[in-house]
Amino acid sequence: MTQGSSQSPHRVVVIVDENSNPFELGCATEVFGLRRPELGPDRLYDFRLCAPEPGTLMRDGFFTLSGVAPLAAAEEADTLIVPNRPDTEVPRRPAVLAAVRRAHARGARLIGFCSGAFTLAEAGVLDGRRATAHWQWADEFRARFPAVHLESDVLFVDDGDVLTSAGSAAALDLGLHVVRRDHGAEVANSVSRRLVFAAHRDGGQRQFVERPVPEPRDESLGPLVAWAQERLDTPLKVADLAVRAAVSQATLHRRFRAQLGTTPLAWLTAERLALACRLIERGEPRLEVVARRSGLGTAANLRALMRRETGLTPSAYRARFGPGGGRAG
Repeated sequence: MTQGSSQSPHRVVVIVDENSNPFELGCATEVFGLRRPELGPDRLYDFRLCAPEPGTLMRDGFFTLSGVAPLAAAEEADTLIVPNRPDTEVPRRPAVLAAVRRAHARGARLIGFCSGAFTLAEAGVLDGRRATAHWQWADEFRARFPAVHLESDVLFVDDGDVLTSAGSAAALDLGLHVVRRDHGAEVANSVSRRLVFAAHRDGGQRQFVERPVPEPRDESLGPLVAWAQERLDTPLKVADLAVRAAVSQATLHRRFRAQLGTTPLAWLTAERLALACRLIERGEPRLEVVARRSGLGTAANLRALMRRETGLTPSAYRARFGPGGGRAG
């Protein structure tokens, strides 16, 4: 919803069930539930929790959650986030599965964080679809749900109206991806800054990275990344990053893989595309200017990358996220 919009905000409902994980519940609350006064007086989302019982015992009996809406609130969700629990072998409540099926049938967007993929699969809405889950449950998931195309080595999967993420922190990656999809890169970057979290980690990145034994000197990519982000409009190449870091290109590649889970070239491209999206959102109408200022070179290259990464052409992106455009309502 844009500032000053008369539309009702998109309604996000989280189902909390017995033994649900508090962390992913907190991620959903942080991303979708909090007010963002720096973005205007309106909420980005109408957010609420619901549960099948008045009191829900959370994971390992840490605490009991009460005072949330009854399960019937799921019937009004535009986006429904399903329960995720560590006891993946325990069947989900029939009432919860029925609520998920009804939401899917009426066209609501479904999100499963971590083991939430088991809830979606048990409800039957993942058959023939792409999904992911925490790597430690991959074998169990494939054995139980062979009709689902599980991608076990990615952070999250966006399969249109059904989205799933891998373990714990990937819930934040998927949540920010959804905000970016609904409200554009500028808003998503603002939310990520409030979270002090990476603005964009592509869903195709590995769930876990084998880190090399650290050398005594500081190998943090922070200073290099900050330096490069100020120069995205220049003909910056991976070789230039290596020179700036005073390492070989092979060493730079290893550090990017270890610390960011991606390659230097893929990181540069993603940063440039994010800058291009921000320029379009701020009202720059000329694609050649956007491509040049973001370091993407040509309007043709910009069009191809935007369609591949956002599913939208630049003109469609401008209509949705540019000045006066309509955000997700």
